[in-house]
Order: sequence, then C-alpha cells, then structure tokens
Amino acid sequence: MILQELVPVNCPNCGEAIELLVDCSVEQQEYIEDCQVCCRPIQVLVSVDSNGLPDVAVSAENE
Repeated sequence: MILQELVPVNCPNCGEAIELLVDCSVEQQEYIEDCQVCCRPIQVLVSVDSNGLPDVAVSAENE
C-alpha cells in the first residue's frame, strides 16, 4: 500500500506556495522536482517519522 500526502512548501527559487505529493511509504528520500510555477528545479529532502508523517525540506538545486 502506497501512502501519499500533499505537503505545502514554498519554492526556494520563486517563493510561490506549491504542493508536493510525497510517498510516505519510503523513510528517506532525496530527489529533484520542477516547481509548478517557475519550472526551475527544486531539491527535495523527505524524512518520514514512525507515525508516517513526512518532514520535507526544499532548496534550490544548485545551492
């Protein structure tokens, strides 16, 4: 069973509020996703706790 959750974040490039769909069945993740507003790449770091709640950190890809 795949558990997914929409997580609100602000794009580190343009500052706009966006939502990322996070797969909560994976404990640690790191990937690149393009901003839905400015289309620039965002580095996404996800850590899922023992209750299945994601902690998401984003940064500009080249930082």
